[in-house]
Amino acid sequence: MFDPPVVTTGTILESPKANIYFVALPNGKKIIGHVAKAMEHLHESLAAGVKVTLEMTPYDFEKGRISAIVED
Repeated sequence: MFDPPVVTTGTILESPKANIYFVALPNGKKIIGHVAKAMEHLHESLAAGVKVTLEMTPYDFEKGRISAIVED
C-alpha cells in the first residue's frame, strides 16, 4: 500500500554540503533536506532564510525532499 508524503513548509538554516540543507520546521524541529535530481535548478535559489516546501515520508520525520520555494 502506498502512503502519500507529508507536505509541510520550512526555512533553510544552512547548507554544510552540496545538495544537503538543514531546515527548520514550523514546530521548531530541525531536519535534513535534499533536492531531488529532477529539481536541481533549485540549487541556485536555495540559501539561508529561504522558505521551502518539503515532502516527508510518514515513516521518517528526520529527512525531507525540498520540492519548491515558497513565494511570500
